[in-house]
Amino acid sequence: MKYRRMGRTGLMVSEICLGTMTYGNQIDEAESVKLIKWAMDAGINFIDTADQYVNGLTEEIVGKALKGVRHNVVLATKVGGWQSGPTVNDIGTSRKHIMDGVEGSLRRLGTDYIDIYYTHRWDHATPIDETLRALDDLVHQGKVRYIGCSNYLVWQLCKALWVSELLNLARYACTQPPYNLVTRGVEDEMLPLCLNEGVGVCVYNPLAGGMLTGKHDPNKPPPEGTRFGNKMMGKTYSDRYWLPGDFEAVAQFKEITRKHGRSMPQFALAWILNNKAITSVLCGAN
Repeated sequence: MKYRRMGRTGLMVSEICLGTMTYGNQIDEAESVKLIKWAMDAGINFIDTADQYVNGLTEEIVGKALKGVRHNVVLATKVGGWQSGPTVNDIGTSRKHIMDGVEGSLRRLGTDYIDIYYTHRWDHATPIDETLRALDDLVHQGKVRYIGCSNYLVWQLCKALWVSELLNLARYACTQPPYNLVTRGVEDEMLPLCLNEGVGVCVYNPLAGGMLTGKHDPNKPPPEGTRFGNKMMGKTYSDRYWLPGDFEAVAQFKEITRKHGRSMPQFALAWILNNKAITSVLCGAN
């Protein structure tokens, strides 16, 4: 396993980050724990989860798997994605929701600190200075080591970095966008910005939800057990990747990998990691 520096920080993470979104949903607890231990044995020291995944169950599973070995990994989780409780304040990145959210994540993960705490998406209802002040407080309290953002647009990340510098607050050490052979919008402005500003880039959906494995047929319904066939996330992934143009690209990609004697996932991951702007690639496993 190779390791890369997270942006301009001193933190080193494995090129492959274990993504856990399907743990407790598509993959049961026992198998999930085995996969986490297998990943660590393979040299992966970077594990990504979120408070939203299976209503917190995924964090609990990750916490159980890391019992006794927590110090060996860089553990990332997220706050502020979608509605996480019954009240109007159980959403977004307000100070209240961040402070409540971090306590819940720490409890479920069975740890007293989080290495990277992501804001899951931009909150249009909360000023970014309020969000960053809350995150800065968590860093000073020792509950969070670094902060990151997920699903931000270029202008949103740029504004956040400017506010952090202006107010002398903790700055986003990394961002987490989707990136793969058929989703390449970040190449225009996001990746150049991150290179220039020293922001790490940890990409998700490197196989386009499984599309780049070549196992899907546009003339057949998505198989059960896949992201496209999943009741909870199937529509989201189908709207994103189950498209005629993507199937055409996959067919061409399959021919290229055949000529070079490599599997499609190998080729897809290597292509991403060949980009100097990329820090780590989130990969699920089953």
